[in-house]
Amino acid sequence: MSSRTGADEAAERPRVPLSRGRVLRAAVRLADRDGLEALTMRRLAQEVGVEAMSLYHHVANKEAVLDGVVEVVLDEIMEAVEKADAPPPERDWRAALRARILAARAVLLRHRWAPGLLGARSTVNPFVIAYYDQVVGLLRAGGLSYDLAHRALHVLGSRALGFAQELFQPGEAQAAGDPAVMEQMAGRFPHLAGMLADAVHDDPDGTLGFCDDQFEFEFALDLILEGLERRRAAGA
Repeated sequence: MSSRTGADEAAERPRVPLSRGRVLRAAVRLADRDGLEALTMRRLAQEVGVEAMSLYHHVANKEAVLDGVVEVVLDEIMEAVEKADAPPPERDWRAALRARILAARAVLLRHRWAPGLLGARSTVNPFVIAYYDQVVGLLRAGGLSYDLAHRALHVLGSRALGFAQELFQPGEAQAAGDPAVMEQMAGRFPHLAGMLADAVHDDPDGTLGFCDDQFEFEFALDLILEGLERRRAAGA
């Protein structure tokens, strides 16, 4: 029987070479687990098991890391939408676009920090341009004019990529369900208080925490798609 320890065997295994791809995948993993604020060069070096200086052979600085993790997430989105179960847009452009957007959203729900980062980058990533180019191509295949496709992009905005900016931050939204807060609101904001009293329910898996944000996302998306179809059918 061999007397070698697990540590000895691990030391003999070939180490996976450090590369830009490996660094960026580790950065995404770290952000998923501990939040984007935890993504520092020191923590990233620990994640891949090297000294921090070794990272700079593959990524210039933290900004380069952030640009890179955006690329990783967008690449996941492009792969997901290509695999989405959707009809040809010539047959049903609404179902095709809906499937595409919800496939992108499923990716972002695995990386809940990504929408904020996407909105914060100062330059438009080529992957984003390619994604929206495909959306316009889908709309055109469905019979929408370039003018209506242009307006559709304005209406969809980030929703085309699977996320939308909410009115409230998660902490603020959760406070809306507090009975004391509701009582204070009732006198000053009776319509909002009445709406929240009727609509608020617990959704621990949602990003808001007080309503089913997946349902709300799909509800708004369907309204947009239905409105665009009416305009297309009317020859807008």
